[in-house]
Amino acid sequence: MNQQLSFFDAKLIKDEVKDTINSDSIRKKKVLSLFSGCGGMDIGFEGGFKCFKRSINADIHPHWIDNDEGQWVRVIETGFTTVFANDIRPDAKAAWTAYFGKKYKEVNDIYHLDSIVNLVKATKAGQSVFPEEIDIVTGGFPCQDFSVAGKRRGFNSEKKHDGNNLEVGEPTIENRGQLYMWMREVISITKPSVFIAENVKGLTTLEDVKEIIEHDFADAADGGYIVIPARVLHAANYGVPQSRERVIFYGFKRQALNKKAIEALLDIENHPDYDPYPVPTHNYSVAGDRLYSFVKSIEVLKDLPEPEDAKDPAQTKYSKAKYLPHGQGNVEIKINSISPTIRAEHHGNIEFRRLSAENGGKHEDELNRGLQQRRLTIRECARLQTFPDDYPFILPKMNGNVALSASHAYKIIGNAVPCVLAYNIAQRLAENWSKYFE
Repeated sequence: MNQQLSFFDAKLIKDEVKDTINSDSIRKKKVLSLFSGCGGMDIGFEGGFKCFKRSINADIHPHWIDNDEGQWVRVIETGFTTVFANDIRPDAKAAWTAYFGKKYKEVNDIYHLDSIVNLVKATKAGQSVFPEEIDIVTGGFPCQDFSVAGKRRGFNSEKKHDGNNLEVGEPTIENRGQLYMWMREVISITKPSVFIAENVKGLTTLEDVKEIIEHDFADAADGGYIVIPARVLHAANYGVPQSRERVIFYGFKRQALNKKAIEALLDIENHPDYDPYPVPTHNYSVAGDRLYSFVKSIEVLKDLPEPEDAKDPAQTKYSKAKYLPHGQGNVEIKINSISPTIRAEHHGNIEFRRLSAENGGKHEDELNRGLQQRRLTIRECARLQTFPDDYPFILPKMNGNVALSASHAYKIIGNAVPCVLAYNIAQRLAENWSKYFE
């Protein structure tokens, strides 16, 4: 029988966790974020953001909710803080700094608009690039060359590290498909206790790419890391109302681990308490006694006004690309299931919030109310990615950053890790930290 905690017990646990995180004697763990984009992983790793209440399973994690606001909650902070972020996209930096600028005064000094290749080369040339005493390195190295939606060139990408086309004779190690090797260089330089790398599920179906990457990561810092066999996590099993599967790689610094942790991580199947992968909280493709039912897309969208009635700029903006009988993005989302994967779509072919009856629309209740055919808005895409509503995706040019248009927003939202999935990853690591390193 599963014994559930009482409200009083859950509150005691939550207060104890918060006291531990906020204690002056406990240094916040420093996170170095690579390929940061607009910060989905970073938001999740820091916590303290608002999300849909049913996305957090309070039966399994009763202490994760800091403030209950009805259908929405604010989750507790994790004890991790971002001290370095980078990407090559100016629009991603503009969005990231606009959001995190509410928390960090010197936010432009944290986010570095440069490729990882240039940052590593600058470090090896003697420049001081990366902060010291890094605890965790995270990075969603570019996925276009491994995605089933792309050309699937894998390690042989035709793109350079800065996004331009690779010229004949240029070093192939600097192509976009091999940027995980430069992430490995950053790991070797900063020597974090843990690193976490993320990519698309399609990577696991390309010959032996997953095994090659695991082997290469294990060689970081002269073979100083234990790399756990990578797994694919489905975001819908963690409260994200979206079909999104990502492969996650973990590496642990041998010299930082205690003896018991080393033994357990080398035999992880027989030591589930040491398993770094978060336990599922929702029942989309898994089963369990305490799992919540998966979050449907309509649950997170139903309180949003139609664009013509909205005040949030991100809810007023949506693609006007015409409906076509064929082609990617010309379907409406299933409101009583999870949404399709939110793609990094800058051509405007993002999925439809609803189609007209003439085009095969199935949202009859909405059509009967006179609601018109349209594609997903920026805010709707953000909610399906579990970004908080106070994330400003439409911005004027300010503080030296570029302006953010709807086309920019669709692209950076689609490239992101869902915040709630990242939060599950971070909290599992935070709660197991003492098992590994103390």
